[in-house]
Amino acid sequence: MLITKAVEECGGKYLDDVEIDENIRITWINARGKVIYDSEQDPDFLENHADRTEISQAFETGEGSSSRYSKTIMQKTVNHAVRLKDGSVIRVSGTHISFTAQLLKVLNPMLLILAAVALFSALSASAVSRNIVKPINDIDLANPDTQKSYKELAPLLEKLRSQNRKVNRQMDEIIRSREQFSLMTESMTEGLIIADPKLSVLACNSSAKKLLGAGAFTEGQSIYALNNSEVFRRCLLNALGGRRSECILRTGNGQREVIASPANSIDMVCGLVVFIMDVTEKQELETMRREFTSNVSHELKTPLTTIYGISDMLANGMVQQDDVAQFGENIRSEAERLINLINDIVALSKLDEDSAPRENESVELYALAEEVLSRLKLSAEEKNVTVSLNGDRVSLMGSRTVLSEVLYNLCDNAIKYNTNGGKLDVKISHIPQMAMITVSDTGMGIPRQHIGRIFERFYRVDKSRSRRIKGTGLGLSIVKHGVMYHNGNIHVESEVGKGTVFTVELPIEKNKEVFE
Repeated sequence: MLITKAVEECGGKYLDDVEIDENIRITWINARGKVIYDSEQDPDFLENHADRTEISQAFETGEGSSSRYSKTIMQKTVNHAVRLKDGSVIRVSGTHISFTAQLLKVLNPMLLILAAVALFSALSASAVSRNIVKPINDIDLANPDTQKSYKELAPLLEKLRSQNRKVNRQMDEIIRSREQFSLMTESMTEGLIIADPKLSVLACNSSAKKLLGAGAFTEGQSIYALNNSEVFRRCLLNALGGRRSECILRTGNGQREVIASPANSIDMVCGLVVFIMDVTEKQELETMRREFTSNVSHELKTPLTTIYGISDMLANGMVQQDDVAQFGENIRSEAERLINLINDIVALSKLDEDSAPRENESVELYALAEEVLSRLKLSAEEKNVTVSLNGDRVSLMGSRTVLSEVLYNLCDNAIKYNTNGGKLDVKISHIPQMAMITVSDTGMGIPRQHIGRIFERFYRVDKSRSRRIKGTGLGLSIVKHGVMYHNGNIHVESEVGKGTVFTVELPIEKNKEVFE
């Protein structure tokens, strides 16, 4: 009403001079609805307002009001119009911001303030918490000190110190036990492996790695990293099934006996204990024993069969009187062969078992060689073999009987396997503290692939030829054991068709305790 009175009295000059609030808009419309003044826009650019609700009401009744709400800007616009005396209308419009708009208007600053408060609170809380827990984090768990922490934690720290002492004692005992276990297992020549149910190795000594031929290996790996052969796997799987299992494993270094035993806990297998032993020598000895038994049986059976057959013919009168002498000679020859075989077996057995009488006498090798060659003179003449003996007079402490057997068998073989009209040379010599016996012949020789086995019992290079030559097949075995009996060595050099040389080396001063 104040604006209406002022316009009626002063006209448009009032509107031009008055300072209008930015939230209020004043519009002056003439009686025809044309805008003649507006506080915000140029009247010439505004349309006719006669149809506006508040304007039309003012024309009719003297006053009119209307309001509009904008959802976009969340503001409510209120319009009030009053008709002047001259028929024109003054309209005042005001904008009212809604609560939601006002809230949104202050929301961003509030959020910034809240964010700043939250950040400050977080930083403050972090700093405070660090200061609170620092004495706790600084506690040395190995050696807790109650003086440097909260006194409320003193009972806990004391308990912790007591537990540490107990744990340290137990750890020392465990380490000591493990070192003792490791020391004992490493001193074993047998291999020992301990594995869990998943076959991961918990413990493994050096002997196990060596016997299985394993390369780089660390505990915790699968046991199959040591050996992955089918035989080994089957043995372990049988043990995992709860049964003690054994097998013979062949490796590049020999034969190994593997014994896998399950470690049982109530109704389940909680691990495996595996022992590995080197049975190469044992298996070889077993093979040699079987071969020896087979060969002895054959060698004994042959002369016995001949003797039995001839005796049966004589008993049944199937032999003419003129042939009795010849058949008797055959019986005597086979019986002699049988006796020689038994004597060689007995001699070899004594040398094997170290039960031969221990003789400790001075033996002059040159004279012994002369005696042996004189005993073989007849055999040499039958094959036209020229025998020669040369060298030095060498004496040593030993067994005359055993040395005589060594020389006899070497010379006897040199004659039997020599060519008709060949040569046999025996030389006695010595080097410092060592006597040398060299027996060489011009016989058939020994193929290189057989030289390593000629000292085995009953081993024959050419079985068909050897059967035609008298002998027990034990001569070189007796030679080898006789040389070993005297702590000596024997070497063989041979060439097929040219001959063979045996060289025996014997210590001149033999340890007397050996014969006591």
